[in-house]
Amino acid sequence: MKDHSPWLDWAVELQALAQAGLHYGKDPFDIERFQRVRDIAAEMLAYQSDLPLEKVKDLFCDERGYQTPKLDTRAAIFRDGEVLLVRENDGRWSLPGGWVDVNVSVLENVVKEAREEAGLEAVPRRVVAVQDREKHNRPVYAWKICKVFVLCDAVGGAFQANSETTESGYFPLDALPPLAEDKNTAEQLRMCLDASRAEHWETLID
Repeated sequence: MKDHSPWLDWAVELQALAQAGLHYGKDPFDIERFQRVRDIAAEMLAYQSDLPLEKVKDLFCDERGYQTPKLDTRAAIFRDGEVLLVRENDGRWSLPGGWVDVNVSVLENVVKEAREEAGLEAVPRRVVAVQDREKHNRPVYAWKICKVFVLCDAVGGAFQANSETTESGYFPLDALPPLAEDKNTAEQLRMCLDASRAEHWETLID
């Protein structure tokens, strides 16, 4: 499912190739060439997106080492068939989740995000899906993201005011509030509900 310009794909691939060359390259002339390829990739993206070049470089060219996708986790918690969502500062709703911090595992991040954003103590039960974000969510970003949806049980806690979310609530899937669809769609919530009801569930992997 690709409805975006091929310029983005080309720029992303050039950036990844250049970053690998910068990481593994030894010859100073090759390093210089790879740096120029990386600059061209950023210039392509800036031109197509109308973003300032320096902003693109901050978002797109600030990593080191071999480039791999970023990890995002989402905790799917249900009560009587209703899904737990948290309201973000922009008014949209999502499953508790976020980037996996460098000092925690995927499982630990699921628990941490549920506690921080929803105030709940979550026990992970089942990996529902491991998804390539750009196949399911819009807009497409200039970096790859791997999304891990984890079915959890809430065993305690209550919502607490915090810097990321303003409230939480349980919602039936036929009466969802405005979703942060860049993070989770109604289809992804349905997938998680199906996993919660299944006696046996095979993890979906893109």
